Amino acid sequence: MQYTRLGRAGAKVSRLALGTMNFGPVIDEEASYAIMDRAVEAGVDFIDSADVYGGRPWGDLPGQSEEILGRWMQERGNRDDLVVATKVHGSMGTRPNDRGLSALHIRAAVDASLRRLGTDRIDLYQMHHIDREVPLDEVLSAFATLREQGKIIYLGSSNFAGWHLARVQEIAAASGYPAPVTEQSVYNLAQRVVELEVVPAAAEYGMGLLPWSPLASGQLGGVLAKSDRSRSSLDALGARRPAIERYEEFCGELGIRPGVVAIAWLLRQPTVTAPVIGPRTIDQLDSAIEALDVTLDAETLAELDRIWPGPGGPAPEAYAW
Repeated sequence: MQYTRLGRAGAKVSRLALGTMNFGPVIDEEASYAIMDRAVEAGVDFIDSADVYGGRPWGDLPGQSEEILGRWMQERGNRDDLVVATKVHGSMGTRPNDRGLSALHIRAAVDASLRRLGTDRIDLYQMHHIDREVPLDEVLSAFATLREQGKIIYLGSSNFAGWHLARVQEIAAASGYPAPVTEQSVYNLAQRVVELEVVPAAAEYGMGLLPWSPLASGQLGGVLAKSDRSRSSLDALGARRPAIERYEEFCGELGIRPGVVAIAWLLRQPTVTAPVIGPRTIDQLDSAIEALDVTLDAETLAELDRIWPGPGGPAPEAYAW
């Protein structure tokens, strides 16, 4: 396993983060335990969750994934070996203050996550989405209080635009509040819009990028070559199908599975700390781990850019002189 710093923070984490979104609603507790056991055996120490995982649209029990992770850590007795991340923002109930980033909800949400996880602190507590109705100084003040109380160690963001990252960093610098050290965004070969402003902003402020959906919901995992593919899954490829056909052909020429290439490509991208993988099987987990040993040369990277062209670089040069 390879390790790197968590953005500009001093802590180090594995180059792969194990996402737990599927734990509970998609795979049962026994299968979830097996995946976590295998991940730790391979050296993964970075585990990512969210308070809403297990709830809609995944299932009917928000908090279920945190609970499974919490029980596993208690049974294995390995909490201190792990860097545990979770998130706050999504709806956890029907009351007006059961969602968002108000100081009121953040205070209730962190205590609930700590109970479900069976731990005394969250190593990386992430804002799951921007909340346009709450002033950022209120949000950052609430997180500062949590850090003073020892309930969280580092702060992160998720699904923020580039200008959101800049605003929160500047407000934090002016006020002395803790600033986010990571941003978790959708990022993969087929979805590269974050290269316009999110990636440059993260680099400017020393934030580590945690790409979610590294296989574009499975479309980069060899979907055309799978014998169990359904007609609906192929129809869902839409306008991407020609690129996926060329991509799978190219991966065949390389002799490397498409999912491995996709994650290896992300590991080469500036500011990326760790792709967040969400395996449903041990084989999918092992495929992601395999990517750590893959080196993509300049010619291969150039061909991947031809198949999956990005936005043309950072803004404004991507669309202006």
